[in-house]
Amino acid sequence: HLQLVESGGGSVQSGGSQRLSCVVSHGTLNDYTIAWFRRMAPEKERERLLCISTSGENTTYADSVKGRFTISRDTTKNTAYLQMDRLKPEDTGVYYCAATYYVCPVHWMGVNYWGEGTRVTVSS
Repeated sequence: HLQLVESGGGSVQSGGSQRLSCVVSHGTLNDYTIAWFRRMAPEKERERLLCISTSGENTTYADSVKGRFTISRDTTKNTAYLQMDRLKPEDTGVYYCAATYYVCPVHWMGVNYWGEGTRVTVSS
């Protein structure tokens, strides 16, 4: 079945940038809607951030990241990206790539495939 592997997490200073990658295998990236979620703490629900449809149209859902985060994809590399700029300490969390057969917007309950997540820590 489809597999998603995130990378690019780590520690960054407040105000910095980071790009997360999500490599898709055992399937074709543009057959799926791709979304990025994050979980700020283990007891919290995954927060929906951005979504990119099979046609390439992208949407940002979280007000907290609008104007700072961008979703994109490179179909030749079967990879989706999350570009994060002007990072803040409150962006700290585990970021997940998700794939679904549904169209945007994507609720976490509608996700068909999840990556394992990659942790981002933003220090002040």
